[in-house]
Amino acid sequence: MKNVSVFVFGFFLVIVILFQIALGLGMPWGKLAMGGKFPGIFPFKMRIACIFQILILGIMGTIVFTRAGILFPDWYSYSVKIIWVVVAFFSIGVVLNLITPSEWERIIWAPVTIILLVCSILVATSQS
Repeated sequence: MKNVSVFVFGFFLVIVILFQIALGLGMPWGKLAMGGKFPGIFPFKMRIACIFQILILGIMGTIVFTRAGILFPDWYSYSVKIIWVVVAFFSIGVVLNLITPSEWERIIWAPVTIILLVCSILVATSQS
């Protein structure tokens, strides 16, 4: 189950990262993110924020793949504990995507975030 979960996690994480890259490059999809506060093209500061979100998501992915035994085997013992930060991160993400004023975020990103959360929990609770 861990192997399937980690690859499903990776697939959806790549989708979210590609979306953030697109927003950062100026795609007019602002109504699909950040509560729809910036419809159209994100302002410059928000486009810079996309870079930080990409970095955070990359770190989360690295932790999950390390915990699954795919990356950085020397860091595995750390990942056993730090994976719970990933679970907490996506738990908060689920809540935020469910309460957002943006209908499109609730429709698109809430399910994606739920999938990321469930997969991270399955990886976190799997046996080595």
